[in-house]
Amino acid sequence: MTDETDALAAARAARVVDYLEERNRPKRGRPGHDLGAVLAAAVRLFNERGYEATSMDDVAKRLGITKSSLYHHVTGKQELLRIAVDQALDGLHEAMDEVQELQAPALDRLEALIRRSVLVLAERLEYVTLLLRVRGNTAVEQQALLSRRIFDAKVTELVKRAQAEGAIRPDVDAATAARLLFGMVNSLIEWYIPQRGGAAELADTVTTIAFDGLRTRQ
Repeated sequence: MTDETDALAAARAARVVDYLEERNRPKRGRPGHDLGAVLAAAVRLFNERGYEATSMDDVAKRLGITKSSLYHHVTGKQELLRIAVDQALDGLHEAMDEVQELQAPALDRLEALIRRSVLVLAERLEYVTLLLRVRGNTAVEQQALLSRRIFDAKVTELVKRAQAEGAIRPDVDAATAARLLFGMVNSLIEWYIPQRGGAAELADTVTTIAFDGLRTRQ
């Protein structure tokens, strides 16, 4: 698992570097439509219509440019999907890396992870929404699902450590608790509206509700 995790982390890092380098290159094609604009339009369409039902023609029409202009930025639809899901995955894995470095009890780290994950979702809502809808129909989706499983395993391990420290009820199955915690977080894609703000307060509320039922009774 360690080698697999390191390989995925290295691959994600390389893709982020490629993405940032592309963003910093001079814009080509119609002014105002750089890779970020193309990606945003594609993600919105993927969420509205589904990845399979969206074509590069659809993305071009949404931006008001020719399809050939899109290929100045990406090689095709799969690359758009890969960059998009990496935006969500990188946010979650960065949050995990941060809390794992904290010198704190496992329960505190788990709470911090939930809070930060809510903030990632609020900041990257459309990307997280797309990630949660992938089903493994392409190589990009399969890798995204693998990355999610690795993340879920780390959450489960944090729950187990908190149980071992006596902070979480021992009668709760760790894997189930991990799924329920992130089920609550992920459900926010159905109703959270970023324009209304309040992400920090929302993160506090989710954390409070989630952990009141998991803590051991004093």
